[in-house]
Amino acid sequence: MAQSWSEVRDGMRIDWDVPIEMDDGIVLRADIFQPIEDGKYATIMSHGPYAKWLHFSDFRKESWQRMVSRYPEIEAGSSNRYQNWEVVDPEKWVPDGYVCIRVDSRGAGRSPGYMDPWSARETRDYAACIEWAGEQPWSNGKVVIHPH
Repeated sequence: MAQSWSEVRDGMRIDWDVPIEMDDGIVLRADIFQPIEDGKYATIMSHGPYAKWLHFSDFRKESWQRMVSRYPEIEAGSSNRYQNWEVVDPEKWVPDGYVCIRVDSRGAGRSPGYMDPWSARETRDYAACIEWAGEQPWSNGKVVIHPH
């Protein structure tokens, strides 16, 4: 079973592979990027099959290069270490007082189970993750989803 751990780097507190247990016992894994200062923050959450540890440029190198050439501001103000496919860059949002969460959906990345995108099961999992995020000690109860 995967272990979670925490560290402070790049101006953020990062919790890696945080377990979120579903109603059927499957444990999904999430990475949580948050301000270093204790507080209550709004959350931007993504949940999906694109492996939270897979960098955008490794997954879609040509798309990354084309996007950066057209919109160079994407790389500005960030080390880009945490860039994933179609999700927000925590290095740009955490300094503004947001928590960014990435959840590997069932059967993807670091989460076990059978992958079944757009299914009723995945919808229940997503809803459970949203509720979980809204109840955490660092949450102000506001959770915005960033769908894949």
